[in-house]
Amino acid sequence: MKNNSVVWFEIYVEDMARAKAFYEAVLDIKMQDMPSPAGLESVEMCAFPADSEDSMNQYGATGALVKMDGFSPAVGGTLVYFACEDCAVETARVVKNGGSVEKEKMSIGEYGFMSLVKDTEGNMIGFHSM
Repeated sequence: MKNNSVVWFEIYVEDMARAKAFYEAVLDIKMQDMPSPAGLESVEMCAFPADSEDSMNQYGATGALVKMDGFSPAVGGTLVYFACEDCAVETARVVKNGGSVEKEKMSIGEYGFMSLVKDTEGNMIGFHSM
């Protein structure tokens, strides 16, 4: 396999405006609304930024917040980690933007540092830095 195994992720949300505001503030990014997929006009999607138009062939994965009937935010399933320069910075922004901190920045030895938080929707996400 030439590329990383993961090419796309979706984080399910109940309130798109609230979730979008949380991720933009905590990660200091600008997200982009996406058109609904053909035949699924009731689906709302908002994409995380990617380094290029050819993001499927770049290192790492990108994804989107998704609001769709039958799919709910959850804890205990797949955990997405966002890359950071210093994960303590993003973690410090979580509470004032409506989320909660589950595990403050901690060492994971030679693999750097990580922290775990819940977003405004109740999803558990992680931050990673070297």
